[in-house]
Amino acid sequence: MRQTAIGNTNISVGAIAYGCWRFAESSVEDADTKIRAALDAGLTLIDTADIYGLGEPRGFGGAEAVLGEVLARDPSLRVRMFLATKGGIIPPRPYDSSYDYLTAAMEASLERLQVDSVDLYQIHRPDLIAPVEETARALNDIVSAGKTRFVGVSNFTVAQTRALQAHLDVPLATTQPEFSALHQDPITDGTFDWCSETGATALAWSPLAGGQIPRQTAETSHGQTVIACLQKIADAHAASISDIALAFIMKHQAKIIPIIGTQNPDRIRDSVRAAEIPLTAREFYDIIEAYRGTAMP
Repeated sequence: MRQTAIGNTNISVGAIAYGCWRFAESSVEDADTKIRAALDAGLTLIDTADIYGLGEPRGFGGAEAVLGEVLARDPSLRVRMFLATKGGIIPPRPYDSSYDYLTAAMEASLERLQVDSVDLYQIHRPDLIAPVEETARALNDIVSAGKTRFVGVSNFTVAQTRALQAHLDVPLATTQPEFSALHQDPITDGTFDWCSETGATALAWSPLAGGQIPRQTAETSHGQTVIACLQKIADAHAASISDIALAFIMKHQAKIIPIIGTQNPDRIRDSVRAAEIPLTAREFYDIIEAYRGTAMP
């Protein structure tokens, strides 16, 4: 699979990433199979979060714990991946980006993952209470202590991202917004423009709109128009509608890495096809126009 750089670094990862948000529902054996399928296919960025598992029998931290068991069984897998996790969501509060909480959350994530450090630590959602200077100090100290190589944010506005960056000693390497053919806000809200401005990498969560795209079950008539457009393009390329949805994300000039979350190893392996689809400029704009309901100006 082709590679995409992480921020302004010399580190590159697969153009598609694999997300572990449903690992708390998996056995360690099944999780091992999925991780190996992802790594063998070139999906080297593995993304998880401490909140994944809340509401499941394993509870808060469950997904990290399952992944940690996979890594403990075969430590060589850790060397093959760019490991990313997130912290800062703590229901029912619901968010905490204070210094004490983030530094403790980082340690707890490392313990569950059974590793000494991760490659990327992200604040999962912005906390409107913790002073931004305090949040930045926590991230600075986490990096300087060698707990993570890089830091990033998730679900932040551009203004929130810039405010945090102003107090950091290191550049934010990534931002993780929701982005798909059915949710195109980052194109117009400045998120991807900020990535182009700074060199940060965008990681797109829910790139298949929570399964609406492969199931072709958009919740609105507007969404059905987008899905019809995707299917027409898929037919032209003899590809699946999911392939086209991922290719659309990767066509944007900002460095966008879609994070897929399928639990099917065959679908994990098949996702690599999307990185090779020669989506045309006209097809890319057709998807945008279908979403907007009007032609580009």
